[in-house]
Amino acid sequence: MNAVLTARDLRKSYGDQGVVNGLDIAIARGECYGLLGPNGAGKTTTLRLLLGLVAPDDGEIFLRDYAVPQHAREARAKVGVMPQVDNLDPDFTVTENLLVYGRYFGMRARDIEARIPMLLEFANLTHKHDAKILTLSGGMKRRLTLARALVNDPDVIFLDEPTTGLDPQARHLIWQRLRDLTTQGKTLLLTTHFMDEAERLCDRLGILDHGRMIAQDTPRNLIAQHIEPFVVEVFGDRAEPWAKSHAAQFSRRFEVIGETAFCYVDDEQPLLAHLRGETGLRHVSRPANLEDVFLKLTGREMRDEA
Repeated sequence: MNAVLTARDLRKSYGDQGVVNGLDIAIARGECYGLLGPNGAGKTTTLRLLLGLVAPDDGEIFLRDYAVPQHAREARAKVGVMPQVDNLDPDFTVTENLLVYGRYFGMRARDIEARIPMLLEFANLTHKHDAKILTLSGGMKRRLTLARALVNDPDVIFLDEPTTGLDPQARHLIWQRLRDLTTQGKTLLLTTHFMDEAERLCDRLGILDHGRMIAQDTPRNLIAQHIEPFVVEVFGDRAEPWAKSHAAQFSRRFEVIGETAFCYVDDEQPLLAHLRGETGLRHVSRPANLEDVFLKLTGREMRDEA
């Protein structure tokens, strides 16, 4: 693998709590890699370690062939970051935000200005070039934050939950822009809680829990390895008693969550034929997806933010 980012046996603790526990990761040049995990799994700490913003207790990191955190400044010269929360400067216009951010990388004003028309077009914000930040919609702010992450023409881009809080139209536009970046050979590392987003965008995924990598592969392979091909969801007031009496007959495994029984099957047809003769129950049959994998590996219990 022609890796642009690697970490080996990465460890970080705060007090007695191990937040990252022996993490290994390697991301190829031009790859879109997704880092998934429930709240408190260690994703944010992992990103901060990989960027050299905090020092590991043990392990080694190489970003763009630079050892991190020893040479984090040099590594980040060609790295873009799209944070989870938009931190645009409200006192500046759209264009001024890009100019100021470019100067943080030591870029000359004329070089930044030469890139701004392309960045505004990329973000679909050309018509807002002189607008104040407070006049922008949430989707516009997210697109500007992505454009700002590209001002230094980075080789590697970190994206922390890039579409959180966006409506479907804005999400799809961001997705298209991220696909455009991968076709340009950019390397993307993104975190997301949207499993459909991870399936659509990522070449490979790593699932973190309690600071450990518990699964890593392509989305398709993760689904094939960990989940039966089909899921039949049976719901209604009678779902739980029905499941206790009948689900094991048709399913390799099943679980009841509230008023829904999730039946995981290799062939859904026998179960669907049975359900057609049941009254008072509704059902949906669908292919297994990445969310099923995620919930199986990390559990369904609620997690508080770390």
